Amino acid sequence: MQKSFAEFESELRDRGFQTVLTREWAPHAVVDCHSHPFDANALIVSGEMWLTAGETTRHLSRGDTFEIPAGVAHVERYGPEGATYWVGRRFPVN
Repeated sequence: MQKSFAEFESELRDRGFQTVLTREWAPHAVVDCHSHPFDANALIVSGEMWLTAGETTRHLSRGDTFEIPAGVAHVERYGPEGATYWVGRRFPVN
């Protein structure tokens, strides 16, 4: 059984993630190579996506998780149904 958003949010906040939100992506959306100024930790709740970082591409669907450290360049490609995931963002403390 998949955890609830509240459980996911609580777990990530306990790990220092300041923001936890839901992201929804349109069918066949592509996000070209980019990076973020935050660590991301996500749980796919519907649909599917392909995440490429460096030479590695992962196919992710419902129940899968992924982590992207701050500054890591990556590409996101979404399936024919799009995708929804919950994601925590942890910004570095300066």
